[in-house]
Amino acid sequence: MHSPAVVNVLALFFPKPGHRQEVLAALETAIPLVHEEEGCELYAITEAPDGRIVMVEKWSSAAALDAHSNGAPVVALRAALDGHLERDVDVTVLTPLPVGDARKGAL
Repeated sequence: MHSPAVVNVLALFFPKPGHRQEVLAALETAIPLVHEEEGCELYAITEAPDGRIVMVEKWSSAAALDAHSNGAPVVALRAALDGHLERDVDVTVLTPLPVGDARKGAL
């Protein structure tokens, strides 16, 4: 199977009790800046029932993800999140394995 150039990322944020709004505010500041980064195809947050904030990302290439990871918006986001999370952000880089309908079988 040919591995696509696209890279997906799942990032989990665990706000400290009483710090949800600060975490959301930091993300709301960073997200529009990240959307402007080259190679950003998706950068969206959702919330899990247990309070985790889940970021789903899609990057056009590993190089685009690397640039994002070291870019100014992420550096500023890390600083804004300092003291507001129970633990480090849990980041998993995923390689898509498209199956079935191209519109429904891959991010």
